[in-house]
Formats: sequence, structure tokens, C-alpha cells
Amino acid sequence: MSDAAKRYAKIADAFTERVRAVPQDAWDNPAPCDGWVARDVVKHLVEWVPGFCQSFAGIELASGPSPDEDPVGAWEALDRAIRDAMAQADATTFETPMGKMTFAESMGTFVNGDVLVHTWDIARATGQDETLDPDEVHSLYASMEPMDAVLRDSGHFGPRVAVTDDADEQTKLIAFTGRTP
Repeated sequence: MSDAAKRYAKIADAFTERVRAVPQDAWDNPAPCDGWVARDVVKHLVEWVPGFCQSFAGIELASGPSPDEDPVGAWEALDRAIRDAMAQADATTFETPMGKMTFAESMGTFVNGDVLVHTWDIARATGQDETLDPDEVHSLYASMEPMDAVLRDSGHFGPRVAVTDDADEQTKLIAFTGRTP
């Protein structure tokens, strides 16, 4: 298993743990993303990741149940499909917006950060432990901070939320993405 696949697995495992722990009656709880509920966090991943994989890598991921009907099953199906694709795609490279990458590297560049931050969203929306892996938080925050203007101009994040200079790195990351920690 490549380092990129191991990192994806670590981040996805934490997301899976939170998704599986959502009480059935909490899927419609408001999420930190404006206008979203907890179910929408899973729906977002289930909708955009397969399109990315198809358009850039030509890899079609097997679909699962609708996140509207079965958010846990929908996430688990996507996660399984990503892991299967990483195992089968070996070292073949393809062109991405950030240059040539393997499938596993593209997941690390484009998907891991989204899954990491959405782990916090699910936890916040459903009253679970919001603690994220500190190494992954550091890696993501360090890579995103220099691209502040580009990321904001792209519409991927709302305005940065102000936090104190002595806030921990996870709080800074969450605030960077426009969420109120």
C-alpha cells in the first residue's frame, strides 16, 4: 500500500467512524456548512468525488445507495470504491489541475482534505468528538494557508473566521475554511 493510500485510509477511517456513529434521528441536524444538514456532508462527497475520478483519471467508481436514503451505506460504498481503485490503479499517472499524479496521489491532493474537514462537520452536527488527527491537520493547514486567496476566490470557502493567535492548529484550520470553531 502506498503512503498516499495509507493516508487516505487513516482519514477515511476517522470519517467512517463518525458517520457510523450518527444517531438515525441526527441526519437532519444542521451542519456547519450554511444550508446543509449532516446528511448533506455525505451527499457532497458521494456526488463530487466520483465525478472527479471519472473526469481526470477515467476511473468509474462503483456507486452505492443514495445518501438521502442510506448515508452510511452511501459513504461506505464510496470509500470501498476509492480503496479498490487505489489498489488497482497502481502507478499509472494522469493529468490533474495540479499536474501528473497517480490515482492515490490525486486522492491525497484533492480528496483527503475534504474528508478531513467534513469529519469535523459530521462530528459538530451530531454532537460527536470533533478531534481530528493532528498530523493531518498540520499538513492540510500548512498546504492551504499559502493558497488563501486562490481558495477563497474559487468559492470553495467562505471568509476566514477570526481566531486568537494562540488557538490550536485544528481551530485555525476550521476557521480558515470559513467555519466557526
